[in-house]
Amino acid sequence: MYATPILQYLKKNGQQLDLEIAAATGIPLPKVRISLSDLSARGEISRCNVTKFNNGKAIEGMLCRIAGTIPPKTPGRKPGS
Repeated sequence: MYATPILQYLKKNGQQLDLEIAAATGIPLPKVRISLSDLSARGEISRCNVTKFNNGKAIEGMLCRIAGTIPPKTPGRKPGS
C-alpha cells in the first residue's frame, strides 16, 4: 500500500534513511519500515541497517536505495591521484 510512494521517493532522491523517507512522505515510521522490508524481500530495493550518532546519541535505522543503482562518486581529489 505504501510501496509506490516510497519507491517514487527513492527514485527521485536516491539513497535515504528510513527516517528521512517517513518525514518526506508523511507515512508513519513503523509502516515505512514494514514496506521497506517487503520491498527488500522482493528485490526492488537494497537496504542495510545503520547506526548514526547525533550529539552522542545512537540512532538505529535502515539505509535504502533502488536495487541495482550505484551512488554517484563524490567530487574532489581521491587519495593516490
